Amino acid sequence: MNLFRLFFELFLLYVLYKFIFEFVIPIYQTTKHIKRKMSDMQEKMNENATHQAFFETSKKTNNSTVSDSEYIDYEEVK
Repeated sequence: MNLFRLFFELFLLYVLYKFIFEFVIPIYQTTKHIKRKMSDMQEKMNENATHQAFFETSKKTNNSTVSDSEYIDYEEVK
């Protein structure tokens, strides 16, 4: 009976080891990697938004002197 219990405990330790090192740790690393990528993407989006807002305001100030003759009317073709 003692030998059976020893094998059972060793088997449980092996299963626990496999579970931790092949399931828990990779999921933790993947989650950490995804969070880092998402924060990087959010940072880039915020940076692009500030740059876009800057360029839109500079375009508005530069295009405020555009005359009406530069615009072309269009007719809808049916």
